[in-house]
Amino acid sequence: MRGAEPAAMNLIEEIVEHAPAIRDIRRDIHAHPELAFEENRTAQRVAELLEGWGIPLHRGFGKTGLVGVIRNGTSSRTLGLRADMDALPMQEANQFAHASKHAGVMHACGHDGHTAMLLGAAQYLAQHRNFDGTVYLIFQPAEERGGGAREMMRDGLFEKFPMEAVFGMHNMPGIPEGCFASSPGPVLASNSEFHVTIRGKGGHAAMPHLAVDPIPAAGQMIEAFQTIISRNKKPLETAVISVTTLRAGEAVNVIPDTCELGGTVRAYTAETLDLIERRMGEVARHVAAMFGAECDFVFTRHYPSTINHEAETAFMREALAQVVGAERVMAQTPIMAAEDFSFMLEAVPGSYCFIGNGDGGHRELGHGEGPCLVHNTSYDFNDALLPIGASAFVKLAEAWFAQPRRG
Repeated sequence: MRGAEPAAMNLIEEIVEHAPAIRDIRRDIHAHPELAFEENRTAQRVAELLEGWGIPLHRGFGKTGLVGVIRNGTSSRTLGLRADMDALPMQEANQFAHASKHAGVMHACGHDGHTAMLLGAAQYLAQHRNFDGTVYLIFQPAEERGGGAREMMRDGLFEKFPMEAVFGMHNMPGIPEGCFASSPGPVLASNSEFHVTIRGKGGHAAMPHLAVDPIPAAGQMIEAFQTIISRNKKPLETAVISVTTLRAGEAVNVIPDTCELGGTVRAYTAETLDLIERRMGEVARHVAAMFGAECDFVFTRHYPSTINHEAETAFMREALAQVVGAERVMAQTPIMAAEDFSFMLEAVPGSYCFIGNGDGGHRELGHGEGPCLVHNTSYDFNDALLPIGASAFVKLAEAWFAQPRRG
């Protein structure tokens, strides 16, 4: 396993020694990916490992989610560490031995690596217990689609396991291997969907004056939506409207009755999202009316923005620096992707960081060529990160209980 020289970092030696076993777990999970709320094999694999290490286990949170509990000492203090388990509905292009065995399903976002890192930390924490308190290990389903974090919370995650803080991490291609990125405030955007159905009046393509064509209305609507970004929201607020689907008609000589379009909206603040939803509805209805058509506008909010708490992020940066060195803990550049860890951060203080997945140099035999981002058919998690991430999870837990209680 390649990576930065171990001497340049303060990794836990025992975790480094166990890295091949952690890698085998990761690759086994990668080879058997499961979609949201279907992570039955993955959850069972996690459960068997935790129970084998003497870690009490609680099932059934968010259907397939698990919570492991590691207690030590007499303190009532608590901490949560979270990893996601689900895969994506994609066909893997890689040809290596641990490529997906399930057609149309792939670990293209590295959740197999996140699960393996937390398992590596769990094993060490259970065996050494160099802390006074309780660590809750959250293995979450359905991050990609379905809001597994929210569903675990609906099943009483934080009521049954009260936590002072919760921490998570996600790999990020393009950030150097051996580095972390962590910053307070918004780091990931909210994720919402919209669907518009424009209802006109179909007719013959040679006689458009006898019809109400919904397609020109759709074209004007797509352009008008972008003026919300350029002319309605505050210039310093960040947001994106993307129209990604457009469906109309079945024959080239027929003006269709309806035209449907849809897409996503990303924003950092609730104020901006409220503005966009209101203005999109107004624009959709008035543009349709301008063409003599009617429309249905549906706006659905999925995930809120991921907003790191300031004090917990400062703590996280200090803890990560103890593992990789302060020079390897970078500022976290916000991106417009979304993450359902945001639900947890709305309920409990905490922070979410990126762990560098490198520039693609780990991708050799059986991979596609060159580096690639997540959600790519040639993506694969960088196994060199496993001891780094596992050591970081352990340090977060040990350092948390070593400091005075916050608040």
